[in-house]
Amino acid sequence: MGLAIGIVGLPNVGKSTLFNAITRAGALAANYPFATIEPNVGRVTVPDERLAALSRVFTKGERIPPIIPTFVEFVDIAGLVKGASQGEGLGNQFLANIRETDAIAHVVRCFEDGNVIHVANRVDPIDDIETINTELILADLAGLEKRVQGLSKKAKGGDKDAREQLELAEAILKVLGEGKPARSGTYDAPIPKDFGLITIKPVIYVANVGEDELTGDNDLVMKVRELAAAEGASVVKISAQIEGELAEMPEDEARAFLTELGVEESGLDQLVKVGYETLGLITFITSGEKEVRAWTIHRGETAPEAAGEIHSDLQRGFIRAEVIEWEKMVEAGGWAAAKSKGWVRTEGKEYVMKDGDIMNVLHNM
Repeated sequence: MGLAIGIVGLPNVGKSTLFNAITRAGALAANYPFATIEPNVGRVTVPDERLAALSRVFTKGERIPPIIPTFVEFVDIAGLVKGASQGEGLGNQFLANIRETDAIAHVVRCFEDGNVIHVANRVDPIDDIETINTELILADLAGLEKRVQGLSKKAKGGDKDAREQLELAEAILKVLGEGKPARSGTYDAPIPKDFGLITIKPVIYVANVGEDELTGDNDLVMKVRELAAAEGASVVKISAQIEGELAEMPEDEARAFLTELGVEESGLDQLVKVGYETLGLITFITSGEKEVRAWTIHRGETAPEAAGEIHSDLQRGFIRAEVIEWEKMVEAGGWAAAKSKGWVRTEGKEYVMKDGDIMNVLHNM
């Protein structure tokens, strides 16, 4: 399982600069609207120091087990403007790309710079957020209204499932009609994925600040935090320009640069962590002399479900699992030593996985 985050925002807020930095994919970043004319997709590995520690445990002589981290997929979607849902700017062709993501990173400009034009000729992150939110709500309204028409015909014909979906769709339409995102409503049933709603997805606000504003919050960032708190959303403060510089540095130089700036981790690391938290994701690990590998699952999933992430046959043939916390494995120095200390547990089909669990699946394929 990977995590897909769609990067949205008005033109010239720093979306493509951020995308270039975190993926090194070279998407065109220019000082004019719609520099990104095709959706750009890039994968970045999820930083996880646990994997390196475990790789050292299972190193035998010159044989170092490869590390296979999990990843986040970023989708850079061309700048939206007021009226996009009616075809203004680049229009609806890019909304479909947002629908394929798990979460939305809404980049807002929180810095003043006369050399970087703003599509509305002013810097107001709250107004920018409302503009984008309105367009996404209007897009959901248009799509759901069409679906209601089809469901109404089926419901009149006696289709029970259609009638239930129609009631749900009408409840969502009421929320959207009030100018609110679908995620703000409370419904009697889960929303089917094929409803294609954009505003049901969780949002992470990414406040893009100047190079010298990473420590402390300026007034613009404070406004974004206040709005996000009211919505129950998270905020990640980054400097897209700094992220670009970090992307060009060796790892040790990048760490030193961050220390010099007075911050502990890069904006990318923060965004990935917040994305995992927002979607309720955790990581479990498989490790040994062959490889050390991270796997992403939803919090609350059981051992057989986690095994299915490795291979569907493992879930079908699951018997039990050997499980140990990653810290205990590092302390023990390997499977044999960990077992001799009694630190490896045998867990059955009801075991709920925890972040950082190392699992060895015993199965009947």
